[in-house]
Amino acid sequence: MTTMLLGPADLVRRRGLRRMRALALSLLVFAALVFIATRNRDGAWGYVNSTAEAAMVGALADWFAVTALFRHPMGIPIPHTAIIPNRKDTLGQSLEEFVTGNFLTVDAARERVVHADVVRRVGRWLTDEQHSARVVTEVAKASSHALLAVKGHDVRDFVEHTLLPRFVNEPLSPVAGHLLESVVKDGAHHGLVDIAVVEAHSWLLANADTVASIVGERAPWWTPGWLDQKVIDRVHQEALLWLVDVRDHPNHTARKAIDDLLAQLAQDLQHDPDTIARAEELKVRMMAHPQIGASAVAAWDALRTALLGALADADGPLRRRGVAALSEFGDRLVNDPDLRGRVDGHAADAIGFVVSTYGHEIAKVISQTVDRWDGKEAAERIELHVGRDLQFIRINGTIVGGLAGLAIHTLNVLL
Repeated sequence: MTTMLLGPADLVRRRGLRRMRALALSLLVFAALVFIATRNRDGAWGYVNSTAEAAMVGALADWFAVTALFRHPMGIPIPHTAIIPNRKDTLGQSLEEFVTGNFLTVDAARERVVHADVVRRVGRWLTDEQHSARVVTEVAKASSHALLAVKGHDVRDFVEHTLLPRFVNEPLSPVAGHLLESVVKDGAHHGLVDIAVVEAHSWLLANADTVASIVGERAPWWTPGWLDQKVIDRVHQEALLWLVDVRDHPNHTARKAIDDLLAQLAQDLQHDPDTIARAEELKVRMMAHPQIGASAVAAWDALRTALLGALADADGPLRRRGVAALSEFGDRLVNDPDLRGRVDGHAADAIGFVVSTYGHEIAKVISQTVDRWDGKEAAERIELHVGRDLQFIRINGTIVGGLAGLAIHTLNVLL
């Protein structure tokens, strides 16, 4: 009486196994009845009797062979029977070695990935916007959970106890100097200079009264008001003209002066001990400021709130762009052989790495699972999956045995 927990598929297998057992047993019983009914009868009945006799022998022999795999026939502990219960651990280990040596190999895994054409299938699936939207929705949910899981105090602890001490102990001046040198060499700062000049011009243009107040406070007390106003207007006008000149001429001397200043600063940050020392002191003072942790938390909270809002909006621009980007990427996977080939190669490399690194551990699940079964349970589980097909051995043994008996009896009569 088995105590295994059976699922719906196992119940179907059990019914199939019972039907095939009943069929095989019915053939044996039929052969036995024919044998009894034709005993000691001459003529053609002798052929029938010999056929039935040999069929019984074949049926019993194959019944013994099949039964001996899973249990002792009729409960008799005959040597080399109940093979699976007695040798389940060895069988589990052998199955693990077989899978590892023949299936979980790097070459087999890579070949399977390439032949399965997984990347093209994924591309076709992603070209459907409903599928892309589903992926984006699931990613948005997972991202939202991840963002909510990171608390403000976790960010503060990370900044204050991990990030800031690392920045304090690591000399950042040479790195900053090298980065600034690359920025100046590539002209990447020119956009910022343009923005600064445009904004300064706009501010001066919109705040003439403020400029007048600042310049007027510094005018001598003895100069007449009308002269001060002319000077203020002139200063304001010249400043505006100078900013326009800087804005409209990429080779302006002011721009070159900024380039030279930044280039010299980049060199000093890398090679001048005094500049490096001052930069490091400034860095330490900034890192030691008590508000740096609170600022980091505030920045994180603002960023997280914005991201959560964007992820939660199903019709928002972030998710719409995500769907469009995924659909476009899927279309490229289908129609761009070069891209598909590269992605196939990366996927094959990834699977190969997993198999080569963890293949043995994956296959070990087989032997560990079999080890957890007791002998009877192992036999019942295996018989449930292969027992129905093994009953054909009994059926074939009955038929082949009968035919062999008929052939032998016929030869005996002829000779």
